[in-house]
Amino acid sequence: MHLLKLRVGRWVFSPTLWPTLAALFFFVLTLWLGNWQSERADTKRALQARYDAAVGDAPIHVGNTLLDRDSVLYRKLEVEGVFDDAHTILLDNRVLDGVAGYHVLTPLRINGGGLAILVNRGWVAAGRTRDQVPVPPTPAGVVRLEGMAVNPYTRYVELAPTAPQGRVWQNLDFARYAATTGLRLQPVLLLQTSSQADNLQRNWPRPDSGVSTHVSYAVQWYSLAATLTVLWLIMNVRRCRDGDVNSKL
Repeated sequence: MHLLKLRVGRWVFSPTLWPTLAALFFFVLTLWLGNWQSERADTKRALQARYDAAVGDAPIHVGNTLLDRDSVLYRKLEVEGVFDDAHTILLDNRVLDGVAGYHVLTPLRINGGGLAILVNRGWVAAGRTRDQVPVPPTPAGVVRLEGMAVNPYTRYVELAPTAPQGRVWQNLDFARYAATTGLRLQPVLLLQTSSQADNLQRNWPRPDSGVSTHVSYAVQWYSLAATLTVLWLIMNVRRCRDGDVNSKL
């Protein structure tokens, strides 16, 4: 079934229904994916701008009132409390300068109430074998920390559900961690920036590290949408044969 027939000289443009609908579907899909990636890039740029603007600001004090996560993301925080080393976990497969290791996450019980905040204290190198799990020292007593608030509900890919092996976790599942420990947690993860005598490295990347990736993906999706359009046009144009006034596709 032809939707229309347009003839210009010896050329006829005559698209059919079902191929046109299929082309339209994939065109809309690729355009939507391109827009989604563009929006993700804009979000990362906005977070970067917030981070840059907050570098010189005084840190926000964290107490025993739940924070509004969105309003404090990539802002500097300060908090006082006692580390709960019994609930320390190590995030596996964290690489720094080409060396495999772990991120050390320990909850800090905030002074004056029942809330805690999960702190990413830094990076430690892995042992010579998988059985040699490092045990970094945890400061005792009341400590005062500064750091940057990030979203603990990060997305990650797991080929299959993986149960934590003792203190070693493959990824941070924040909801599962809260349920496992029974702690009432602030809705952010604190990337510690203040120094301590724990031999951990705290070289945190800037929050704009994924902008170029999203822009690249957006360009690819937009290019695919343009390619689909060109292919649809080319595949529905035919040259009339000599004497064939009503040439069909």
